[in-house]
Amino acid sequence: MSQADKRPADGDGTLTILILEDGREGTRQWRVPHRRLRWYRRGAWALGFLLILMTGSWFFLAARAREAGELRARVAELLGREGQVAELAQALDEVEDAYSRLRALFGADGPAGGGEFWLPPPSGRPPDSRGGAAGAGALRPTSWPLTERGFVTQMLMDDSGGEHPGIDIAIPHGSYIRAAGGGTVAESGEDAVYGHYLVLDHGEGYHSLYAHASLLFAEPGDEVRRHEVIALSGSSGRSTAPHLHFEILLDGEPVNPLTMVAQP
Repeated sequence: MSQADKRPADGDGTLTILILEDGREGTRQWRVPHRRLRWYRRGAWALGFLLILMTGSWFFLAARAREAGELRARVAELLGREGQVAELAQALDEVEDAYSRLRALFGADGPAGGGEFWLPPPSGRPPDSRGGAAGAGALRPTSWPLTERGFVTQMLMDDSGGEHPGIDIAIPHGSYIRAAGGGTVAESGEDAVYGHYLVLDHGEGYHSLYAHASLLFAEPGDEVRRHEVIALSGSSGRSTAPHLHFEILLDGEPVNPLTMVAQP
């Protein structure tokens, strides 16, 4: 049992607290000056406010920590995507570089050999269609036999399975095959090995052969001029991919074409 004796609150007043215990005589009392009591109340208010502030700060910091975790996860995701974008950009650069090399390889940027070529006439041929100045060597096969650069995949006598009397030039299907020199079509037709082929007689013992064509534009007896388109490339005969098999023969013996024709 307790009892509090309050006196008027003034500067020197006190708060007396009496404590009566059952079964014991006497009382206990505590005296608390009003001035100190006011400080206690102020301290209690300050402590309560501090607790409230700490609790609010804890919730605020917890929310910020959660947002920071989400931001870290987002940043990690963006960094991963940035890496994927960088890989994609690198892959695109490699594809563009490869495409540029292919264009250069197959001459997609323009005709090879100075860009000169003659399309076959729609019908008939003029009597003086071979062109070129008269005289020794004027009709020799010394021009690149394509309007595109292509890529030499097989050289003369480079076939491990036997004799290879010419060169193979990889080119897209349907590319223009042109006469390496002016001359007369000595032979044309289809062969099990050469597919659609055509042979030009340039005089002075020189002949040139063009094989694996998809379409021929000239027939035996036709006269053609240098750089005239005489066929379209293909993969006819014994062939695994579109290419031109090109031969130069002198008195029936194969000559390395690259000794007479400058490769673009």
